[in-house]
Amino acid sequence: MFTGLVEARARVRKTQPRGRGLRLWVAAPKGWSTARGRSISVSGVCLTAAAERGQDLVFDLSAETIARTWLSRLRSGASVNLERAMKLSDRLDGHLVTGHVDGRGKIVRIDDSRDGGRVFTFEVEKGLEKFLVDKGSVAVDGVSLTVVAPRRRKFKVAVIPETLKKTTLGLAQAGDPVNIESDLIAKWLAHLSHRAPR
Repeated sequence: MFTGLVEARARVRKTQPRGRGLRLWVAAPKGWSTARGRSISVSGVCLTAAAERGQDLVFDLSAETIARTWLSRLRSGASVNLERAMKLSDRLDGHLVTGHVDGRGKIVRIDDSRDGGRVFTFEVEKGLEKFLVDKGSVAVDGVSLTVVAPRRRKFKVAVIPETLKKTTLGLAQAGDPVNIESDLIAKWLAHLSHRAPR
């Protein structure tokens, strides 16, 4: 489980196809353990550290991860958001994020705001719009954000300067793909409502 509060922005060292999946090497932030078996959110995707290679975090991406996310587009030198799994005793400052991506979206537009931040307009895959609730939560590339003015498959978020500095959103451009994880509570409510006897 994660909070959506990105701890570090890190560089991809290299990628290597492995069957229908992919092996990914990411430079470990200073002070991070590269121990095998740790769960780490990589741009919103919960991955398990698969091997120890010096100062690199090494991950194996399954065919399902390739199909559901945009991580197959990663190349050497690209940046990703990293967050280590939370402990039960940790403070929950963001929102409950599982790292189980629901689908992809894209950045439609980026506008500067007066406070030095930016206003992003995103568009999600068909079917995810039912989870977009005004002032509700969403994780975009692993970043906990608040939905503003959802309209059909599009919504806006206001991103503050600190978040731009610490995450890949500060490097993003219109047209870039993003991983979308809908709010966990909204998904359960939709599921239970659909299954409820009529």
